[in-house]
Amino acid sequence: MQRSRIYRGGKLVPGEVTLENIADFEAQPNTAIWLDLVDPTDAELKALGAHLGLHELAVEDAFKGRQRPKLEHYDSHLFINTYAARFNKDTDELATIEMSAFVTGHSLITIRDDEDFDINLLTLRWDDSAALANHGVSFLLWGLLDVVVDGYFEVVDALDQEVEELEDLLFDEKPLDGEIQKRSYRLRKALVTLRRVAIPMREVLNPIVKRDAQVISGEMTAYYQDIYDHVMRVADWTDSLRDLVTTLLETNLTIQGNRMNMIMKKVTSWAAIIAVPTAVTGFFGQNVPYPGFNSSFGFWESTVSMIVISAVLYWTFKKRDWL
Repeated sequence: MQRSRIYRGGKLVPGEVTLENIADFEAQPNTAIWLDLVDPTDAELKALGAHLGLHELAVEDAFKGRQRPKLEHYDSHLFINTYAARFNKDTDELATIEMSAFVTGHSLITIRDDEDFDINLLTLRWDDSAALANHGVSFLLWGLLDVVVDGYFEVVDALDQEVEELEDLLFDEKPLDGEIQKRSYRLRKALVTLRRVAIPMREVLNPIVKRDAQVISGEMTAYYQDIYDHVMRVADWTDSLRDLVTTLLETNLTIQGNRMNMIMKKVTSWAAIIAVPTAVTGFFGQNVPYPGFNSSFGFWESTVSMIVISAVLYWTFKKRDWL
């Protein structure tokens, strides 16, 4: 499946870009094009590389996938690999969608393995910022990176809400320890995955911000700087949430330990109280003479002793919050 756009003189014009005619647009002045390829074959990518003079290593990376987020400079173009992110609140799982892009002086070619990434978000971003379209390919690439990084913000905001719910669950009157452990592990895993795809975006944007990418217009630098700042904020936010989840796990273990101590104190206190009647009845159960032996006085003496001593122990333990 292919989608495309043609901008001429900063205006969106009708037309279609294909692998067969894409080279024709490279020679047209004041023209910028976008071509989106979904699950292209090796032959199609090699044909694209032949038409645009793309480096064979970049073409190979785009076909094989599973690359780290990166920006690579070649003589006539840039190769960018990045990941969009999506968080599933029902399962607490973070899904990543890999995308590659070739950037030349007049074209942006995006390559995806499937339709998991909503490409309409990208076209909508371009339409909402049509005033910047006169910057050509720099504008097209900015829209792509901006949509990807904005997706990180949505994910990290959802993860922040999940952490808040986890805090409420942790300090509930009847906390579910097993559920807390599972959700904490899933959230930490999602944060680690997000950090793995978001942090390297600094390496992608840094050369552009420093104007080391020759095919990028310097007039768009401020907009790329804004994306770079967003990436830094996502990185800081992700690290903070990861530390918070770790703290919640440690707090949960501490609470469990305190709860176990309280249970042990209560069990020990009740055992001490129960030991009193046992000791008294054991004493009065002797088969040797003692005060009150073989008389009703001995019965009442033992009964009163058990009640009084048990009551004193109960009051003492209750006062010390052991019961």
